[in-house]
Amino acid sequence: MKKAFLYITVALSLAFIVLWQFLFADSVNYYIVSVVVLIASMLPFFVSYEQKKVTARDITLTATLIALAVVSRAAFYLVPQVKPIAAVVIVSAVCLGAHKGYIVGAFSAFVSNFIFGQGMWTPFQMVALGTVGLLAGLIFRWVKVNRYTLSIVGFVLATVVYGAIVDMSTVLSAYGNNVTLKGALSIYASGAVFSLVFGGATAVFLFLFGMPFITKIERISKKYGLN
Repeated sequence: MKKAFLYITVALSLAFIVLWQFLFADSVNYYIVSVVVLIASMLPFFVSYEQKKVTARDITLTATLIALAVVSRAAFYLVPQVKPIAAVVIVSAVCLGAHKGYIVGAFSAFVSNFIFGQGMWTPFQMVALGTVGLLAGLIFRWVKVNRYTLSIVGFVLATVVYGAIVDMSTVLSAYGNNVTLKGALSIYASGAVFSLVFGGATAVFLFLFGMPFITKIERISKKYGLN
């Protein structure tokens, strides 16, 4: 009961901060808003994670996948938008489920930005990659996993979902309180090429390496009873 009260209080506090920023503050601080969005989106996952019995092996595997996602992004540092990070997140979600897929995605974006640079875009990238992992975990509960479905789903999630959420940070930083439909569409149009390249790279990585990677993770999960 005390925990439920605490979570409700935190959620209401976050909502109040956002409303205060947009309705009463002289100017909206989008760093504050973006952090609030991040915390609010991750709160349910941390709540459910706390209610489960988590073993050291489980945490180790999750942390290893986060580290692998970070390394996969860093390895292609010099190639714009051609990054396997979303592919690693999707594979993690397929093997470990939607809940852990979100956590792997969110934390890999946060940690890798110590290399690529932190900013108001970081929370949006965390939510975007986390959402990619969440949706992948949900989709592949019903869709048969093979290299073709992995590639198609990966392309759509990386292009549409990730691109839409991340480009929102650009819209807010460019227009602030003066966001218009025309301005927002211009930002999304200019970022479409980058989103398509990222989605295409994700699809290629999943097509070539997705199934072998899934086999390895499932073997580890079965051996140590993680699922």
